[in-house]
Amino acid sequence: MVQRIVEAGQIESLDPSAIPRLRMPVRAAAFSARAARLLQLAEASNPIAGYLRLMAALAEAQQRVLANFEAPMPARESIELNQRHSMPIVPALSDTRDPAWRDVLFMLLDDIETAGALTPPLAQLVARLRATEAAALDAQADAILALRFAEIDPAAAPFIAAALQVVWTDLASRIDMRDVPYLDTPGVCPVCGSVPVASIVRVGGAYDGYRFVQCGLCATELHVVRAKCSNCDSTKGIAYHAISAADIDVREEDRAEVARRAPLKAESCDECGTYRKIGYQEKAYDFEPFADDLASLTLDLLMGDAGFRRAAPNPWLWPEQPRDER
Repeated sequence: MVQRIVEAGQIESLDPSAIPRLRMPVRAAAFSARAARLLQLAEASNPIAGYLRLMAALAEAQQRVLANFEAPMPARESIELNQRHSMPIVPALSDTRDPAWRDVLFMLLDDIETAGALTPPLAQLVARLRATEAAALDAQADAILALRFAEIDPAAAPFIAAALQVVWTDLASRIDMRDVPYLDTPGVCPVCGSVPVASIVRVGGAYDGYRFVQCGLCATELHVVRAKCSNCDSTKGIAYHAISAADIDVREEDRAEVARRAPLKAESCDECGTYRKIGYQEKAYDFEPFADDLASLTLDLLMGDAGFRRAAPNPWLWPEQPRDER
């Protein structure tokens, strides 16, 4: 099969009325919108409301740090090399990761500490992170980005991931989308090479009615045809699942309608055995893929019981790994 690589000049000449391929993160609101949605979801009798409020404080801290942070942009030669080879333009898994990400981590810790969001156990975690050597922090960052679950510290990972998100969201917000190459690998962000967390069918303007998957690292959104699995690109065996209405005081014949109108569903694929959540902005205008994914653990449990696995984890909630009993 011949690989087609679209150069920046060619991208500029494409039909402007075509489906938007990307939505780059809006620097001024990338994390504040997430924080607001987390607080909104926490107020809806969510079983992990306390955790959602903590993560909202972390997202607010991210927005404040991002306002005064700029990572060095990659050299033009590096961008063009990645374009020629159809690779992510600023790959997160790289030997040249800017060590400033650790400064961002400490700024985030300072911010949430100042905001008074620390319980005694969380204060102990913050102290442990501050005392962790740079090499160990880098090793945790590598494990998170490479999804090496057995090496990840579940308690510290959300804060380390949050620092990495600030760095790559900063980069993505300053990249010209016309420079972003097309990738042949499905389910991978063309900006940073990370995996999407959830997807959203947007309303309004050029994006109306189109489904975008949101990168869990840099928040770039990539258009993916709704008839395809966003993980393996298959068009076979796609199904949608919503929270059961069994505990809702409605008639049996109305439950299908309740599920149909759900603003959040899980899109499963029989071909790869995975699922990824999808939200409909026309049913919940404030839907934010990362936040809504985090707040819907019940749906994760139901999908696990149905035999499906997540296509990608949420970087702010890592499962405990079973210990080796040997």
